[in-house]
Amino acid sequence: MLALSSPSGAGKSTLARLLLEADAALSLSVSATTRPRRPGEEDGVHYHFIDRADFAARRDAGAFLEWAEVFGNLYGTPRAPVEQALNAGRDVLFDIDWQGARQLQAAAPDDLVSVFILPPSRPELEARLRGRGADDPASLALRMAAAADEMSHWNEYDYVLVNDDLAACASSLRAILAAERVRRRRQRWLDAFAASLCSHDYKGDPDGGGQ
Repeated sequence: MLALSSPSGAGKSTLARLLLEADAALSLSVSATTRPRRPGEEDGVHYHFIDRADFAARRDAGAFLEWAEVFGNLYGTPRAPVEQALNAGRDVLFDIDWQGARQLQAAAPDDLVSVFILPPSRPELEARLRGRGADDPASLALRMAAAADEMSHWNEYDYVLVNDDLAACASSLRAILAAERVRRRRQRWLDAFAASLCSHDYKGDPDGGGQ
């Protein structure tokens, strides 16, 4: 499981999209949320849009791997599709905040790799948020305050990248995924394979070393 977090405007969603486009063995975990659907969003693609009563019932039944409340809306990661993807041998990408990443870390410390994306500066972050044109000054101030709180958790992550160059940051993210896939503990077949190589019972190849 690869958890990707950042303050709003730091480029997390763009980086997630680039990573998914470059790696066919990676699946995106689609979160459930109680926030209203925005223009252009599709249910089941961007989020699973549900009401608060449904969210609470699923949460209480243990259907979420993690959940959090952000800006008055509830967000959660459905457990079943993640477990299905992992059981099928696929890696799963999570686009979540620090609260969700912390819960995943507590639930599956050996299966999680976490990456935090920082903006190059606070003025640049504010400029990116302003450029969206979706927030009035009061809402923008709230988002900047929330960003400061989100960024204060950067040191809880395995890796931290500064997104001052999108292509370079995406390349670093792909390198992290590639390196984590070949960690010794994740290659469970290695024990038997290495034991066969290290065995003192080897008698040589009777055919003289052919394939």
